[in-house]
Amino acid sequence: MTEMDAQARPAHAVERAPLRALVSWTLYDFATQPYYTLVLTFLFAPYFASHVVGDVALGQTIWGYGAAAASVLVAAGSPFVGAVADGTRRRKIWIALFSLLLVAGLATLWLAIPAAPAGTIALVIFAFVVATAAAEFSSVVVNSMMPSLVPPSALGRLSGIGWGVGYLGGLLSLALVAGLVVANPATGKTLFGLVPIFDLDPGSHQADRLVGPIAAVWFVVFVAPFFMFVPDAKPAGPSTSEVRASAARQLWSTLKELPRQRDMLLFLVARMIYSDGLSAIFAFGGIYGTAVFGWSALELGLFGIILTATGMAGAVIGGFFDDRAGARTVILVSLACLLIGALGILSVTKSTILFSIDVAPKEPGSSPFSSTGEQVFLAFAIVVGLAAAPVQAASRSLLARLAPPDQIARYFGLFAFSGKVTAFLAPFIVATVTLLSGSQRLGMATIALFLIAGILLMLPVREPRQR
Repeated sequence: MTEMDAQARPAHAVERAPLRALVSWTLYDFATQPYYTLVLTFLFAPYFASHVVGDVALGQTIWGYGAAAASVLVAAGSPFVGAVADGTRRRKIWIALFSLLLVAGLATLWLAIPAAPAGTIALVIFAFVVATAAAEFSSVVVNSMMPSLVPPSALGRLSGIGWGVGYLGGLLSLALVAGLVVANPATGKTLFGLVPIFDLDPGSHQADRLVGPIAAVWFVVFVAPFFMFVPDAKPAGPSTSEVRASAARQLWSTLKELPRQRDMLLFLVARMIYSDGLSAIFAFGGIYGTAVFGWSALELGLFGIILTATGMAGAVIGGFFDDRAGARTVILVSLACLLIGALGILSVTKSTILFSIDVAPKEPGSSPFSSTGEQVFLAFAIVVGLAAAPVQAASRSLLARLAPPDQIARYFGLFAFSGKVTAFLAPFIVATVTLLSGSQRLGMATIALFLIAGILLMLPVREPRQR
């Protein structure tokens, strides 16, 4: 059977779930996003590198190896998690288990005191790995529920709305922390000009350490509707061994078909590579900005709010052009913008922009983003923020157009695996180059190779015409 024949086959009818179930499903993204926004990207990761370890380059190296270890764990475990959950159909049990691990990992980050002993650093990195794996495993199971909630014609909208709601969760959580919890050391006031709602000790960086527990509480509050209102079919499933055997047979069958589906194979390989680069940008961008400008948690919070807001705008703009120009075009244009943004960020140092233009360095105690270098850095970071969401959203819609309708769940599982199987590679290379060269800039520069490779592999991909 050819790819186009498979695409022409009718999909089975799926009855749309009640509105409260659909809203509750999107709230899962809203609940988990503060982990990615507050911990993984903007606040806790830079704090860990700058203060917990005490040496920024060494801190980036340790954090990078922790992220690489988490990615290996996710890549190895995701197929088994998906197979067992899909085979038994008791998905909420697995989501609840991973939710408990996520909350425990986030709460443990409170122990990350400045200049921590080696044992504490190891415990914090372990908690970070556990939280990362739990968040990713639960997302695999949550995403697998999509086809049971809406018909195939509405999968894109449900996924897109969930993505936008997730960005909103990140934005609101950043506003909460930067506006009510974290104070500017120079003024003692938050981003909103208020006295922090908690009396926290700045010497032990309690505001930075509180980020993990805040993300944990946020998750518990906003994930509750998911467990109350999203339906979970519970037929009597096969044994675990039967599930594994069936999953193995289906995976082997799909892999044998891939060489005959050239565009799908090229796309999955391209996505595997460019998603690595994208993940590394978000994992190390805040750390790099902190090293260059000495940003405090307040400035990092404002930086995160700006990028999250631009990400929401990028998702809307990307979706508009996806329907008109095609997902492949959106991916290629967005990857080119990501490459420009990443190189532009690397062109900025304390006293230069665009690699060679001298500028005045940031004055100690000056207002956030008041120096020319910070403004140029922020401008290129906004380009990254605008392009990141369309890459991810258009990737899902392109897979939906390339996959045979009667096998779409199986291919979405392979899609998830392709995003995890080499996710350790970019953080590992960034960490290793940073360690060997002693330069954060050279370590970050390796990200460009992943984006370029993704563009080259996407160029020959042919997208089916929309019907």
